[in-house]
Amino acid sequence: MNTSMLAAVILAAAAAGGVAYVFLYPLLSGSARAEKRQKMLVGSEKPDRRTDKSTGVNRRDQVAQSLKDVEKREKARNKVTLEQRLAHAGLSWTKKKFVTVSIASGAALGLLLYVFTGEPIAGLGGLFVGGFGLPRWVLGYRKKKRINRYLEELPNAMDVIVRGIRSGLPLNDCLRVIANEAQEPVRTEFRYVVEQQAMGIPISEAVMKLYERVPVAESNFFGIVIGIQSKAGGNLSETLGNLSRVLRERKRMKSKVQSMSQEAKASAAIIAALPFVVAIMTYITSPNYIELLWLTTAGKIALVLSALWMTIGIAVMRKMINFDF
Repeated sequence: MNTSMLAAVILAAAAAGGVAYVFLYPLLSGSARAEKRQKMLVGSEKPDRRTDKSTGVNRRDQVAQSLKDVEKREKARNKVTLEQRLAHAGLSWTKKKFVTVSIASGAALGLLLYVFTGEPIAGLGGLFVGGFGLPRWVLGYRKKKRINRYLEELPNAMDVIVRGIRSGLPLNDCLRVIANEAQEPVRTEFRYVVEQQAMGIPISEAVMKLYERVPVAESNFFGIVIGIQSKAGGNLSETLGNLSRVLRERKRMKSKVQSMSQEAKASAAIIAALPFVVAIMTYITSPNYIELLWLTTAGKIALVLSALWMTIGIAVMRKMINFDF
């Protein structure tokens, strides 16, 4: 079987895998069941007062449609650019530098695979993975690590503000204390807030921009609290104290969910590693038996199809055991 036929088989397998993923994922993730329960819950609600049922249903539909339109507009307006992704990862690179590094890593990985395998397809795969997959994976990894450190230190920063306000310090001085003495990356982010305020930007707007650099709900909570206090007034120390407790409770709940899902993660890791372990053990005991997988055309096709379906399975398992907060 020639190379074009092999490429056609690979594309057909990829198409079949994509179709299977589209139709099987809603069933595995439970989104269809959740939507059905929501519809049943909405349909089972009975108003306490005698109102026109059709009017209530139409009103709920209008509110739901309005919320969907607002969400779509927000998503369209807040599309994350490459510069923002670099900022989220804590890198001061420019877009040109990131593209240059991506091209260099793709060329290096593609050349390395081509030299070791002698197959042009392997070289093209390495070029694609090194140029598109690896740099973005590194950005995602650095972003996740940076956000975890940020969430670890943010409640302590809230406590510093609360103690400072209760002792008579203004909010600006409390922010400067955090910008000078807190742990990274909270120190850098609050330094940006202090610098923006020094340039004449109101403190509420400067704090709201914190969410653009660290896109987590905790940053949004802090910005909303400062914004409401600057407009309506109130006891800021008590409000921030409550926010600090909420942040710690969210962290505690997240740790509890992660500990409860460790069993599923361990099972997924064992299932994902089992084919490789079996292949290595078979190669050690009976190399002539398993060498047919990469020495014959049928074996190569079987390897490609197995890798494709295994990748889809790992992606589905990862989606099922990961929880967003």
